[in-house]
Amino acid sequence: MQLETLKQLVVDTLDDMKAKDIAVLDVRGKTAVTDYMIVASGTSDRHVKAIAETVAYRAKEAGQAALGTEGLNEGEWALVDLNGVVIHVMLPKVRDFYSLERLWGAPAPVAQSAAMA
Repeated sequence: MQLETLKQLVVDTLDDMKAKDIAVLDVRGKTAVTDYMIVASGTSDRHVKAIAETVAYRAKEAGQAALGTEGLNEGEWALVDLNGVVIHVMLPKVRDFYSLERLWGAPAPVAQSAAMA
């Protein structure tokens, strides 16, 4: 599955599941872990869990099984790794605390040239 198609499938699924404040972060050049991080909020621990499980299920139906999931038991923060797209679904208070958008939305560091060193 193409990366852009997968990203859109995730965003559509989050929207279908009534996730709040969906943010798509292009982190290419900032980390080798993934190309996109998608952050969204759920309204309760059950909602967070349901959103994450549905994203993983729909991706698998489309031919992209999750490499892993985390946090489904607790429900305050769930992560779904779709190899190129990583989804974080959190309760608003947890999202505010970790501020992933601010962390990953910052400009990529500029490498120092040898002349500046």
